[in-house]
Amino acid sequence: MNKVLILNGSPHKHGCTATALDEMIKVFEEEGVGTELIQVGTKDIRGCISCNKCSETGKCVFDDLVNEVAPKLEEADGLVVGSPVYYGSPNGNIISFMDRLFYSTHFSKHMKVGAAVVSCRRGGNTASFDVLNKYFTISGMPVASSSYWNQVHGFTADDVKKDLEGLQTMRNLARNMSFMIKAFSDAKVKYGYPEVERGCFTSFPDGK
Repeated sequence: MNKVLILNGSPHKHGCTATALDEMIKVFEEEGVGTELIQVGTKDIRGCISCNKCSETGKCVFDDLVNEVAPKLEEADGLVVGSPVYYGSPNGNIISFMDRLFYSTHFSKHMKVGAAVVSCRRGGNTASFDVLNKYFTISGMPVASSSYWNQVHGFTADDVKKDLEGLQTMRNLARNMSFMIKAFSDAKVKYGYPEVERGCFTSFPDGK
């Protein structure tokens, strides 16, 4: 069975972000795609300190939720990252988590399907959406889209339940993501995944 890993960056397990993610989980179940929800926002997650120990050990030097989730990401066919908006950006926990998760894991994320989901009362959704999508696009992960930007609006979970277009967007996102995951699985067998070149690395250490 195909599987999607879902990260909730909100400190509220049953808040606005969770309401959006729950709407997706219902559709994934209907589509026969397995899910695992990880609560990131309730954990004490520190940021990357650029020690580069992960290049030697294959895991982050801080042995916390990041290292627990890493093998789950390696096995997953897709990743959904949900976050509330704080000052026009994803919240600090999910940024710290994603920085360390993506930098410390050296397995290929190529062709795993990624989707960002953001929630705010009013403004800042599209800026936060853009930040989260960059983790996918630097990693060769196709980004799932929907019938609108992947966002919901509301100050409380009950508010989000009134955002009918937002919830519709979540359902369409989960359907599109399910289709992409299944299609890529079939294509991998039939064609193989695209070749990835790694020879070039832009750097100017000579100062020229």
